[in-house]
Amino acid sequence: MLGIRKDFLFIILLALTMTAAGCSAGPDPSVVEAEIMTESGDPLDRYQIEDKGETVAFNDGRGERIEVGKRPERVVVLMNSFVDMWVENGGEMVGMIEDPNNIVPGTEDVETVGRFGSISLEKVISLQPDLVILSSNSKSSTEMIQPLEDNGIPIMALTYEFKDDYFKISRLFALVNDRIDLYEKTAQRVEEEIAETIAMVPDEDKPSVLILFATSKAVSARGSLSTLGEMLKDLKTVNIAEGDGLVETTQFSMEQVIADDPDYILVQTMGSDMDAISEKLVSEVESNPAWSELSAVKNKRYMILSKDLYTYKANSRYGEAYKGLAEILYPDIFN
Repeated sequence: MLGIRKDFLFIILLALTMTAAGCSAGPDPSVVEAEIMTESGDPLDRYQIEDKGETVAFNDGRGERIEVGKRPERVVVLMNSFVDMWVENGGEMVGMIEDPNNIVPGTEDVETVGRFGSISLEKVISLQPDLVILSSNSKSSTEMIQPLEDNGIPIMALTYEFKDDYFKISRLFALVNDRIDLYEKTAQRVEEEIAETIAMVPDEDKPSVLILFATSKAVSARGSLSTLGEMLKDLKTVNIAEGDGLVETTQFSMEQVIADDPDYILVQTMGSDMDAISEKLVSEVESNPAWSELSAVKNKRYMILSKDLYTYKANSRYGEAYKGLAEILYPDIFN
């Protein structure tokens, strides 16, 4: 953890104690964060990232405070969404993960080291990287951390689940590449676009939604603790998957769906065989005799969403993703 001046630490602890004694709501996190200082007396940004001149310090996905050197020259990136952001913020690579379903422009000639879940550690090490960027959410990736560190290779293990992670990681990558101008050009614009869309959404008459996640093997429902779920929550919808007894990530109750009768049914798909996915949707949900009587189906509000915006991370297209959902949910306002 960064050194925190003792006088500031005392102030923070005193404020927390007084607030807890006075009310149950707790302190305003932004106030507490504003008191956190580096040893030089400079405040950290909202993501706790510190530009230290030739290095950048940050909290990684494991909860550890680490530093990496700026302007690395031999970088291997092991998550496709990170590839996109790394390039967007001025980074170059000698190796990357292979994902034929989501090719990032400009990376066609970069050497690949395997696909997600089956990465070749030997190939990664053979590229002699001075930095490896990987996902802290993936077991197959985190299992590579110790061998990489044993070989003296610095790593960045990062968590990417929701849109705020996009802004944090974009800023981190821009600082590491010494190109904060690219963060300001892209990520800050995306944040403004999202805010503009949300500001136009009415507070009343919140539409109800059901998110289905369909593969060739199964159909499940998703709550707000998912990328699409977060977007729909921001757009003031009511996700029926969060009702009593409806959903876990592996199954859902068709009877409950019929009882709740959502205004919209939005489908995410994963996999390249769309015929097999369509067959699974038919067998799992559409074959139910009551399906055609659902409001979403009768009103043509049952739709499959595009993968690039709503299955894969939208990244610099988050603004477009929010606007697209808003046009579906509130056509009188956004069309």
